[in-house]
Amino acid sequence: MAPRPRIPPELKRRPFSLEEARAAGLTRRALQGRSWRRIGRALYVWRKLEEDPWHLLVAWRQLLPPDAVFAGFTWLHRLDVDPCHPIEIVVSAGSGVRSRSGLIVRRSRLGEVVSVRGLRATSVQRTFHDLRRRLPPVEFLVLADAALRLHLGVFDDLAEPAESPMETRLRWLLIQAGLQDPEVQKDLHDSKGRFVGRADLYYPEARLVIEYDGVNHRDRLVEDNRRQNLPITAGFQVLRFTAADIHQRPGAVEGQVRRALTRVRVSGTGPLAAGWSG
Repeated sequence: MAPRPRIPPELKRRPFSLEEARAAGLTRRALQGRSWRRIGRALYVWRKLEEDPWHLLVAWRQLLPPDAVFAGFTWLHRLDVDPCHPIEIVVSAGSGVRSRSGLIVRRSRLGEVVSVRGLRATSVQRTFHDLRRRLPPVEFLVLADAALRLHLGVFDDLAEPAESPMETRLRWLLIQAGLQDPEVQKDLHDSKGRFVGRADLYYPEARLVIEYDGVNHRDRLVEDNRRQNLPITAGFQVLRFTAADIHQRPGAVEGQVRRALTRVRVSGTGPLAAGWSG
């Protein structure tokens, strides 16, 4: 029977460098065993350790030159993005560090640098400026909406404090189809002023509520159905869409929303004609 591999306790708590492994008595060959996982050049982690993005950033910082600054999605770890796969840094033009497995290196004038929990990073303004040039418009708007919700700043004219990336993508689909930009996270009231719910997206002229159903909708189906009944009973139209609708059937989404809006304008008998407002 093969001997059990030696696992130094000090290497079980966080990612570590090759030098740290050697100091703990492990060889490069030992690190090729099943107990360890290589996560970057000369950077390893115990295979059973649950990944902590912050620990990974700190480990990379020890391997990087002093002038390196975390950038891109790596700085945006407060938002709903993956900050570590890969790690992205900005260095000055004369730096000798190169991109490698797990690391993207960009050379640029550093500009304003801030400290995020002790790590050097590009400012939020510089970060969004850089990402605008690299991301599709809808994905940039997803980040801009999240930034507004977290009070980081306004980085797009269309930004609204949406509650999820898919709500932003649904709103973008409607705007790109030539429809009016809907209101976001709108409180709904009946004719007596009583609160009946909150709409993900809302067209007041048609009292049209548009909801995005996320992956947990099935688990709370009964509760969601009850919540939906209140706006419907109060005279609102309600349309619900899923991620599959947005990604695979965008034309159908547009068509249903357009017909709901047109129906009120053509008939002249919808909620607007009946004296409803907002």
